Amino acid sequence: MGHNYQIVIEYDGTNFVGWQYQKNGLSIQEVLEKKLKKVLKDKIRIIGAGRTDAGVHALEQSANFFINKKIENKKVFLNSINYFLSKHLISIIDIKKKKLNFHSRYSAKERIYEYRITNRYSSLALNKNRTWLIKKKLNIDLLKMGAKILQGNHNFSTFRASSCTATSPIKKMNKVKIIKKGKDITIQFQSKSFLQNQVRSMVGCLKYLSCKDWNLKKFKKVFKSKNRKLCAPPAPACGLYLAKIKY
Repeated sequence: MGHNYQIVIEYDGTNFVGWQYQKNGLSIQEVLEKKLKKVLKDKIRIIGAGRTDAGVHALEQSANFFINKKIENKKVFLNSINYFLSKHLISIIDIKKKKLNFHSRYSAKERIYEYRITNRYSSLALNKNRTWLIKKKLNIDLLKMGAKILQGNHNFSTFRASSCTATSPIKKMNKVKIIKKGKDITIQFQSKSFLQNQVRSMVGCLKYLSCKDWNLKKFKKVFKSKNRKLCAPPAPACGLYLAKIKY
């Protein structure tokens, strides 16, 4: 089996079909495997910790791969691989040698996603494709109340994509945190695992609540209904970031 390495990856997902291989375009996994093969002179298959959708970014995505030979110099490896990745807006920010039984997906204890919103009237110049611009004034108190309702053990069927393959819609949301800095709002979600489209669907409903399109009673009713059809339109992919995987 040789050696098992974990890589920590940062990327801008704007021009990708998502993390996972797809026939309809370029994925982050495909780019990483091609460039790793180039640097390590070996066929590499990487296992990702989370499958981000098209347009979704990562601050610290995690993946692992097996290779027969040992990577002797971490700095040389990072320098070489990032040279080839730079034009794709992908960067490997760390590499760690792991035990053979380490699995980036199944060994994960918690995943942290962040959703970034800019709440202002003017269009975006610097953060285009990297945050959700909401022109309508958001009520932060309502946003915090909604976030609190989502915490704990719940059936999250309302926020689940029809194509989701998870065995159960019941998840434990460890924490939902609202961070506001000027016009920028970050909603941080912490859980062991998430359903497909869950975060963006929750953010879509939180937006309806904080824009006062819904009141708190309606927000709770939609959440408890377990009915996907009642869910608000999901927030766009551009504001979503896989922030960290904890092991």
